[in-house]
Amino acid sequence: MKPIKEGKVREIYDNGDSLILVATDRISCFDVILKNTITKKGTVLTQMSKFWFDMTSDILPNHMITTDVNEMPEFFRQPQFDGNSMMCKKLQMLPVECIVRGYITGSGWASYQKDGTVCGIRLPEGLKESDKLPEPIYTPSTKAEIGDHDENISYEQSIEHLEKAFPGKGEEYAQKLRDYTIALYKKCADYALSRGIIIADTKFEFGLDEDGNIVLGDEMLTPDSSRFWPADGYEPGHGQPSFDKQFARDWLKANPDNDWTLPEDIVEKTIDKYLQSYEMLTGKKLQ
Repeated sequence: MKPIKEGKVREIYDNGDSLILVATDRISCFDVILKNTITKKGTVLTQMSKFWFDMTSDILPNHMITTDVNEMPEFFRQPQFDGNSMMCKKLQMLPVECIVRGYITGSGWASYQKDGTVCGIRLPEGLKESDKLPEPIYTPSTKAEIGDHDENISYEQSIEHLEKAFPGKGEEYAQKLRDYTIALYKKCADYALSRGIIIADTKFEFGLDEDGNIVLGDEMLTPDSSRFWPADGYEPGHGQPSFDKQFARDWLKANPDNDWTLPEDIVEKTIDKYLQSYEMLTGKKLQ
């Protein structure tokens, strides 16, 4: 079988009435696929998504059918697919990335320093870098093709964007996406905090099933789609150490002539961060 679509990190296979999403060990930073691979990373992403999908199925349905390769076509019963593959329902994906920020960091912090707003939302004065926001904020973006950058849009623009794709449904979908995004984030961020991890921000993607219901798709609350910080030692006023790609990003920024290749020790440290976040959140070691 050949993938019908290859993303920066994922490969998607068409399985008739379902899709099989394979999370590879590739790593992308700044929208570029690096030359290194991060062993076990794909398995962490898939198993962590499964953990969160199971936990939030009371808020809304998700697209996961199974992560057991024995329930997939024979082609996937090979070692390179075991643990990092998820069979999913086919959805008509909605053209908005649903970003939620519970803390001020990254591009949000840069924007706030300029004019006191994040994605057009005015925030209280006097916030420090990495401060917890009074309430999580919803800052949607458009979905870019590979090689392009996603573009932040306001909630009002998200209505227009969805209206173009689904005439008569823009406002209804925009409202539901916002409400689901905030509800998912609040439940999972509270749980993560109890396990020693702060979820500073994350993004979700949603689609429609054959009956027109909104369903959670793609990946969920992984170190690739979120900023995870250790709660132990959290201190606003500067950037925080993190359990995600930030480690790799920081090295690339500090070494501009990097040729998109990480040194072995940075690869090792990145793998350790992924595994540590999985074990802290789930209480289990990765098989």
